[in-house]
Amino acid sequence: MNAPATPAQHSNFQRAERQAQVVRALGALLPAHALLWHDEDTTPYECDGLTAYRQRPLVVALPENEAQVQAVLRTCHGLGVPVVARGAGTGLSGGAMPHAEGVTLSLARFNEILKVDPVARTATVQCGVRNLAISEAAAPYGLYYAPDPSSQIACTIGGNVAENSGGVHCLKYGLTLHNVLRVRGFLADGEQVEFGGEALDAPGLDLLPLIVGSEGMLAVTLEVTVKLVPKPQLARCIMASFDDVQKAGDAVAAVIAAGIIPAGLEMMDKPMTAAVEDFVQAGYDLTAAAILLCESDGTPEEVDEEIGRMSEVLRGCGATAIAVSQSEEERLRFWSGRKNAFPASGRISPDYMCLDSTIPRKRLADILLAIAEMEKKYGLRCCNVFHAGDGNLHPLVLFDANDPDELHRCELFGADILETSVAMGGTVSGEHGVGVEKLSSMCVQFTAEENAQMFAVKAAFDPAGLLNPGKVIPTLARCAEYGKQVVRGGRLPHPELPRF
Repeated sequence: MNAPATPAQHSNFQRAERQAQVVRALGALLPAHALLWHDEDTTPYECDGLTAYRQRPLVVALPENEAQVQAVLRTCHGLGVPVVARGAGTGLSGGAMPHAEGVTLSLARFNEILKVDPVARTATVQCGVRNLAISEAAAPYGLYYAPDPSSQIACTIGGNVAENSGGVHCLKYGLTLHNVLRVRGFLADGEQVEFGGEALDAPGLDLLPLIVGSEGMLAVTLEVTVKLVPKPQLARCIMASFDDVQKAGDAVAAVIAAGIIPAGLEMMDKPMTAAVEDFVQAGYDLTAAAILLCESDGTPEEVDEEIGRMSEVLRGCGATAIAVSQSEEERLRFWSGRKNAFPASGRISPDYMCLDSTIPRKRLADILLAIAEMEKKYGLRCCNVFHAGDGNLHPLVLFDANDPDELHRCELFGADILETSVAMGGTVSGEHGVGVEKLSSMCVQFTAEENAQMFAVKAAFDPAGLLNPGKVIPTLARCAEYGKQVVRGGRLPHPELPRF
């Protein structure tokens, strides 16, 4: 007599049946090479840049045109199958981590720049176009796309829209939201939708700000129209050294208080500068407790005046050394360290978790001191790099994902940083999004009623809850469990996520 199937075997059988059903349905819509379901083919899609949590999708669909995207969505909607849209997979909060019973909708093939209009100063591009490619296409017209995430060489505009990405120049030029005019795509059921427009104002309710930063929960983005801005005649960068993080933090607030809005204002602590200097030889002061990178751009006269004013403020705040770029090559070298902070951290640690909470600028030194105490508490190192001008933190907690205890301590460390940021008057995310990484920390930021309102917004766009489900907005049950863990003194931010 055969032994009865175990629960695990029964679950695997059900999944195999469901997978076969979805493959049959999508196989009628897509060419064979555009549909993946074998483990060896779907493994590359099991996570995004947050590699600590992984999940193989049921199926991966790689449509080649909009009609196929619409057909996939309609079919999945009819079958009640979740859909997770994916771009380049460079996100850092698990926003593109697959659903175990769902379809990962890869939009990598939508990579055409459809139009560059130098008169209107706009570009219309497909969602899979790389961020940097927009500026490269606009360069012959003396224009560029301002938001510049550190991953701009690889990240796509569709992902930027999903996360409302920023970059080192977002202080002066704004986030993705401030540089996007129009988004076109599909709802979960395949209905075509368009938000915003190329005119100064769009008719009806302005839903564009709702879509930008919605992390793929409300609609699937296929086409984006962005603003382009003229390339400045000149840009120069100050590298200011400080022997104390408190002085560096105070200097950031002082620059803004002086009425100066730099093109970029970034802060790095000593461990971070050491890591990047060893990697790219940017010329950083390795004796400084913290350095600030302050950039000015515009006409030569504007830049000279602003560099002088900023230098005066920085010296008044206790800068021990000030270096000003004397050439475009030197300016780019100063920025190369900041742009390579993440890969530099990867050279000194098997894994890292990059947070992105925000705090009021005046609390920069306070959060750095708090993080230093957390390093002792959790027994892990942390390198810090900040979009200091707008208070967006990027602490990189270093750990080894192959050690379950280190991963757990890293989770606790990250949750502590986020909770401390909220306590200081900040938020749990500035530009990376919530995804799965910050789900539990959303319980600290928002009340149950506020979370319910966010669920109501999602339901208005996606009544069946099929687009990127289980992310961004925590359920009442999750918040209740998180509260119990905090009371017991042992937070477990991600109790049910598939780990590395």
